Amino acid sequence: MGTAQALSRPNVLFIAMDDLNDWVGCLGGHPQAKTPNLDRLAKSGILFTNAHCAAPSCNPSRTAILTGISPATSGLYTNLQPMREVLPDAKLLPAVLRESGYTALGSGKLLHYFTDARSWDRYFPEASTENPLPETLYPAKRPVSLPRAGEWQYIETDWGALDTTDEAFGGDYSVSTWVGEQLRQKHDKPLFLACGLYRPHEPWFVPKKYFEPFPLDKIQLPPGYKADDLDDLPAEGKRRGPNRYFEHIQKQNQWKQGVQGYLAAIYFADTMLGRVLDALEKSPERDNTIVVLWSDHGWHLGEKQHWQKYTAWRACTRVPLIIRVPKNTVGLPAGTKPARCDKPVSLLSLAPTLLDLCGLPAFPVHEGPSLLPLLKNPKVSWKPAAVTYLDTPGSYGLSAQGWRYIHYADGGEELYDISKDPHEWTNLASQPRHAAKLAELRALAPTRFAPAWKPSATVTADLAWHPVSAGDILPVSKPQGTPATVAFLNQTELAVRVWWISPTGEHQRYAELKPGTSYSSNIRKGAIWLITDTNDKPLGYFLATGTPSRALIKEPK
Repeated sequence: MGTAQALSRPNVLFIAMDDLNDWVGCLGGHPQAKTPNLDRLAKSGILFTNAHCAAPSCNPSRTAILTGISPATSGLYTNLQPMREVLPDAKLLPAVLRESGYTALGSGKLLHYFTDARSWDRYFPEASTENPLPETLYPAKRPVSLPRAGEWQYIETDWGALDTTDEAFGGDYSVSTWVGEQLRQKHDKPLFLACGLYRPHEPWFVPKKYFEPFPLDKIQLPPGYKADDLDDLPAEGKRRGPNRYFEHIQKQNQWKQGVQGYLAAIYFADTMLGRVLDALEKSPERDNTIVVLWSDHGWHLGEKQHWQKYTAWRACTRVPLIIRVPKNTVGLPAGTKPARCDKPVSLLSLAPTLLDLCGLPAFPVHEGPSLLPLLKNPKVSWKPAAVTYLDTPGSYGLSAQGWRYIHYADGGEELYDISKDPHEWTNLASQPRHAAKLAELRALAPTRFAPAWKPSATVTADLAWHPVSAGDILPVSKPQGTPATVAFLNQTELAVRVWWISPTGEHQRYAELKPGTSYSSNIRKGAIWLITDTNDKPLGYFLATGTPSRALIKEPK
């Protein structure tokens, strides 16, 4: 670390976990969760027990974390809005740190299925591919456990134990290996090292040894599940709660198997985290490295009759957040002492907090309050609430001290006393005796919401149309890079169907187009999109190029 100025700058180990809710030992979300490495990190740093995501899905949450810009400012609220189309000039946290003399290295999933190569010095896999996920072993034939109920079902909603080793499985094992190698090296500049662990994101396929601690006959269903939990919700809450996934999983008698798969995937991810923490312990920079660990959002496994994410309830907004700061850090010379902090905090605060800790000036667009006061004293008075923005502008969840408030754009409201009702079973919003608390939380709520960004109609080219005949072998998708808008235009006199062909050759239907109609989607380079008639007879396909394009569906010959 050459200069005196560089010596005063700490390294940063920035660890992301994907779709991890509070099923962590130290957070108590599920009694069977096996997370010894998360727990040991929590014991050595400050565990924020009331931390919440800025949005309950990957793309808007991760964009908010790494840009410091909230969805209500950017207009990026969903997974379908390409970050670099919405925010073409935004500087990510690694780029901001690079301008102040840091080397920025990254591996694994940190953004929504792209790397943003411009922001990094080096990346694994190679940043220029814009594919953040290393090769991973999956079953040759799928689905394994959960049959497909229709085209609406996400292809990765599946689980099972694999007869393989960690090393042969690849994926997060490869990421943790690469990150560990960087930690064991000497670096000439202060280091920002980001580690994106993909599990417990679906699919929940991991080596079988991670399933073994969770025998199926011992599985406990989610503590937050209550069969009649929808009765006191407003109309929008009742709409957002029940979904087809949970109904289908129950019909297939796969609920316990799904819980088992999630617990196994968490245990696997925790073990990969342990490999990274062990490497840090052996690092020459061990005593000069800030550690930040976070998850992008939580996950429902039946609570509110819901499976997956996308809601404003605590099962989906509450996330693990641990920060450990060594002594003699320029922004916090005393470092952190192990503690639990129950103040409401948002992941939107991570970027400004790290700039403070690294002794760097605030970046103008960063919106979240720095957590530095809480790192100094976890019990200090703290007024900000943590806001989680849903996919509709004006809909959000608000987390305060001991209370949560949910507001929908149509005016529907929910109010929960978390100190007595941690699973949000009793909506107090309509009860007169809680009117004062409701007014207090309304006063903390956001009032300005950027309209949701919509893709521009600008295209650079028409995609090549590849007609197919009976018996032709269809290619499979090999997606890479950032998504770009593709507009499918049905120029035939037939109704047609639009399908995505997965990397494993499975077909997932996205749209049915009448003659003269169109459908737009955000699609990555290398994706194969098949067009069939309404009897599912293949007509032709398009290969996406990664640029805004038109896909002109032509008459079959």
